[in-house]
Amino acid sequence: MSPETKPDFLINPEGLRIDGRRLDELRPIELEVGVLKTADGSASIKQGKTHIIAAVYGPRELHPRHLSLNDKAYLRCVYRMATFSVPDRKRPAPSRREREISMVIANALEPALFLEDFPRAVVDVFIQVIQADGGTRCAAINAASLALADAGIPMRTLVPAVAVGKADGHLIVDLGDMEDKYGQGDVPMAVLPSTDEITLLQQDGSFTKEELVEAMQMGINACKYLHELQKEALKRAYQKRTPEVALDDEEDDYEDDLETDLGESDLPEDEA
Repeated sequence: MSPETKPDFLINPEGLRIDGRRLDELRPIELEVGVLKTADGSASIKQGKTHIIAAVYGPRELHPRHLSLNDKAYLRCVYRMATFSVPDRKRPAPSRREREISMVIANALEPALFLEDFPRAVVDVFIQVIQADGGTRCAAINAASLALADAGIPMRTLVPAVAVGKADGHLIVDLGDMEDKYGQGDVPMAVLPSTDEITLLQQDGSFTKEELVEAMQMGINACKYLHELQKEALKRAYQKRTPEVALDDEEDDYEDDLETDLGESDLPEDEA
């Protein structure tokens, strides 16, 4: 494979990014729920060229038992990259970065879950990166959140996530691989859309205070858009399993049921 060439610029004179997107434009996103028959819940995401599958098992008995928590379930997330997911073959053994991202994903998802309903049990979330092209930790959260909902784990809301970065002095949303490598920094974040509570906020690179505030607002706006895509993906999956709810005169009832399942039914409309 030929060595990668650093681009002359990431933002062209017309203000467009290296892949032709606007500064605040996300990559094309495909979400699918229920992609694995053997899992209690599953989902996949294709975000640009990044492709990830998430599977959820449980709540179930935890082994080893000394890890069990008396007041809630243990959320065990395992993030792994396939050996063929990157241009240079990755070693199959878990890396320090994969262990760190596993912990970050669990911390981002846990505030959305009613884990106290299942003391001493475990909810396992397995995340496999099939192809990596930037933004894998945020895409993994988007897929894992859907897989948890598909498994029927009680949730306050879905959890969308996105990274906002800086390239050639401009703030940009949803970084691709080249922007991630050659940009000036990024801020991955995850949000509970019903309350705007931020459950993940990291920073790499240098941002001024004003840039960081603007980046967070851009991220929250992008997360609200992702949240709508997540709800649409769940709706498609449930309609596929129970075709009768797809009838037009039942769609309103279906929307109400979905919001109730996600704990959002009693929220003001502008916050839901």
